[in-house]
Amino acid sequence: MSRDELKVMDGGKCILEIRGARPFYSDKFDITKHKNYKQLSDYNKKNAFDIEKYLKRKDNVNLKETMQVTLVEIDDEG
Repeated sequence: MSRDELKVMDGGKCILEIRGARPFYSDKFDITKHKNYKQLSDYNKKNAFDIEKYLKRKDNVNLKETMQVTLVEIDDEG
């Protein structure tokens, strides 16, 4: 397919490339009709994944009063 053919391709179509298969035309899927659409950031920006916030938070441990921390030391001798 030439660049000119791509430029005039119907906006409701796409070309899918799946490993092990030749590229083919397909109809585009309207994501607003998917049952989990409300979980996407396209629906609400608060659903966007913030990698910076995740990386800052993943190393923090929130201890509660009911939790007990025990330090265990292991010798190299066995």
